[in-house]
Amino acid sequence: MKRIAVFTSGGDAPGMNAAVRAVVRAATGKGIEVVGIMRGFQGMIEGDMRLLGPRDVANTIQRGGTVLLTARSKDFRNPEGRAKAAEQLKKWDVEGVVCIGGDGSFHGAHFLHEEHGFHVVGLPGTIDNDLYGTDYTIGYFTAVDTALDCIDKLRDTGASHERIFVVEVMGRHAGFIALDVGIASGAEEVLIPEHPTPIDEVIQTLKDSEAKGKKSSFVIVAEGYPGGGQGVQDAIEAAGFESRLTILGHVQRGGSPKAEDRILASRLGEAAVCALLEGKNDVMVGVTNHDISYTPLADTWEKRKDVNAHLRSCVKTLSV
Repeated sequence: MKRIAVFTSGGDAPGMNAAVRAVVRAATGKGIEVVGIMRGFQGMIEGDMRLLGPRDVANTIQRGGTVLLTARSKDFRNPEGRAKAAEQLKKWDVEGVVCIGGDGSFHGAHFLHEEHGFHVVGLPGTIDNDLYGTDYTIGYFTAVDTALDCIDKLRDTGASHERIFVVEVMGRHAGFIALDVGIASGAEEVLIPEHPTPIDEVIQTLKDSEAKGKKSSFVIVAEGYPGGGQGVQDAIEAAGFESRLTILGHVQRGGSPKAEDRILASRLGEAAVCALLEGKNDVMVGVTNHDISYTPLADTWEKRKDVNAHLRSCVKTLSV
């Protein structure tokens, strides 16, 4: 293998640049050229690519977002669009592809292999931490820290005004961020889509907290919980409590990646190059129990990665 390509796709995540850097430098050290694809699958279709060397990725490990940019591509969802992308890759003499993204991006990479025979390896780049086959995804650690910092500030004002705060964090289908943030911030309730707590139980928890003398309570809500943060606040207000809703939104995706995300991304980027050279194909490179692991791309979205049951019980135990 003499030339590979790397691209970022889907939602950006802190640490994506560290992963791109690792792919470029690991490949260059092994005598392999790297093509950087701009704007994900859409750039692949349009042939928006350029050669990358070690100096091109210098001073990027600490940057958030993605220097290769990212975009959603409707064209790539149909066979004709994927055929155009494959033709562009062939023009650039690309033999292997490293895809950094989440399950939607992995679907595209899988089709690229299945329909056009390219060797593909995926790197888990998503703040949601919802991909089966890896303990953690690139960007997750930073997103949790960002959300926690915001909640710590809200706790100060919540205590001052003796109010209930409902805080919505990202996680359309996954409650990993909400659960970790809830434990770390000392929240009274954490509501996640995988195991939705009935709203009546939430109200009872708040009543119990008030009876115990608590002047302020925090409810952390993953955006995928039924009704989201707004629905939870409406129910709390209807029960007679004064509350405030804060939706953290895309602030969780930004910022300089923390050390854990830089290290994870660097390990996975280097391992992705090695995986291609070893003939591994149509797999995601992840970390399981601190070791590099390989999971078929289809398994990453077909198999369910559940939240930690002990963390769920800790929320209740520690909110007395």
